[in-house]
Amino acid sequence: MSSSPSTDESGESGALLGPADIRELAAALGVRPTKQRGQNFVIDANTVRRIVRTAEVRPDDVVVEVGPGLGSLTLALLEAADRVTAVEIDDVLAAALPGTIAKRLPERADRFALVHSDAMQVQELPGPAPTALVANLPYNVAVPVLLHMLDRFPSIERTLVMVQAEVADRLAAKPGNKVYGVPSVKANWYAEVKRAGAIGRNVFWPAPNVDSGLVSLVRRTEPIDTTATKAEVFAVVDAAFAQRRKTLRAALAGWAGSAAAAEAALVAAGISPQARGEALTVHEFAAIAEKKGAAL
Repeated sequence: MSSSPSTDESGESGALLGPADIRELAAALGVRPTKQRGQNFVIDANTVRRIVRTAEVRPDDVVVEVGPGLGSLTLALLEAADRVTAVEIDDVLAAALPGTIAKRLPERADRFALVHSDAMQVQELPGPAPTALVANLPYNVAVPVLLHMLDRFPSIERTLVMVQAEVADRLAAKPGNKVYGVPSVKANWYAEVKRAGAIGRNVFWPAPNVDSGLVSLVRRTEPIDTTATKAEVFAVVDAAFAQRRKTLRAALAGWAGSAAAAEAALVAAGISPQARGEALTVHEFAAIAEKKGAAL
């Protein structure tokens, strides 16, 4: 189904897939990338090498990849890491990927595992616990998949995801930024988040009508210092940004039971009731969650 490894544009011979390889594989499988699943396959070997470098994949890493598609990034990860587990929802792609690995990188095939599943439903992975998450995430599910994986697999220390540029901006936004919101705060609950580069449209097939960005997330060595649970903190975050133009006193009224109760919690947490959610750090949201019922 796939062509043999060849020499790419950089003059390096190897297992990585080029544009002709991708199209040949897709044709053999009868695969047409679908918008429904946000599929855009990377066709540039230099781009996947750059992603692996930027992710700082180490020889002892156990990498989990979500949405491997035809295997462009998978092969590059497998060359660099100790082992790779790929999570793929598409029946045809999941069935074909082990064969592509075996043909193009046979000496590493025993270091590869496939989980045929919706990433949002994955509760466990085969083999050693993952230390890194590296993925070209489908645009339409990028944030929920990222948050689920970080939550379910606390052993993941480093993450590098390629997402739509607008999503990358939101994930990495700091308080006070106009695109700072729910994804920014929730990602920050788990990790230090930053933009790690831009990706043009011409490295994908089909070319998307938006640019992409790389986001780096390094898990916090110490969790957020709070007596509130993650669910309690996230409830405050969701309430604050559901009506982001309102003051927190008003936006949190439903969450607290009344505007007066919201004000009491805010004052107890040392936060102005007139502030807005976009000004608060994840630590401040945690402080508010702790003070629910402060006036009781």
